[in-house]
Amino acid sequence: MKIISYNVNGIRAAIKKGFLEWLVDESPDIICLQETKANKEQLDLDLFKQAGYGYNYWFSAQKKGYSGVAVLCKKEPKHIEYGTGIESMDFEGRNIRVDYDDISVMSLYLPSGTNSDRLSFKYEYMDLFLDYITELKKSVPNLVITGDFNICRTEIDIHNPKTNKNTSGFLPEERAWLATFIDSGFVDSLRHINKEPHVYSWWSYRANARNNNKGWRIDYQMVNGHMIEQIENAGVLPQAKHSDHCPTVLEIKTK
Repeated sequence: MKIISYNVNGIRAAIKKGFLEWLVDESPDIICLQETKANKEQLDLDLFKQAGYGYNYWFSAQKKGYSGVAVLCKKEPKHIEYGTGIESMDFEGRNIRVDYDDISVMSLYLPSGTNSDRLSFKYEYMDLFLDYITELKKSVPNLVITGDFNICRTEIDIHNPKTNKNTSGFLPEERAWLATFIDSGFVDSLRHINKEPHVYSWWSYRANARNNNKGWRIDYQMVNGHMIEQIENAGVLPQAKHSDHCPTVLEIKTK
């Protein structure tokens, strides 16, 4: 199974930049989207069907034009879980999951900490999310969590670790939480395959950052640890330029 995850920074804007043509060429079995910034009523869903994704599921924020996640599938899942059931998490449309017999895939958009209020919300969300996932794995063990975590894991995942040590996304508390999340039983699939530095998934629009590859790796495909032997390949797709992020890709054996 080929799974792509992509923070599109607005699905309608991405479509205008050739997203659907790119999607047809890449042809993943599942693509998880973050920061869709649209309700499905604002989209022409036939376009996704024509691209091969007749099974598409959207979970939007209550605030229009903000946040939002989606999952587009070639094959119909047996169950779709919209949100987490935790009201303080779900009003911003940040989690959606599809379940198949042998794998479950979640699209996650973790909040950013752009100011003190949002950072406090992010910390609360992180704690609630970890508790939620710890419980969820008991009933949904074959779990892959894809998406924008808005946290760089280590110094090799950011181009300027020293100058960003006090910036949200690379704060010690955020990195410690991500380490705890992984230690709870997940594999960072890209680092399972590739230990090299300068592999990024987000670049600022400023200072020609993308062309100079001065980026951050904040997008992940986390695989439940007992599935580690099923990971065949994982990486990023920087040639896709419909957003300030690039997609991540995971190829995983299913039974």
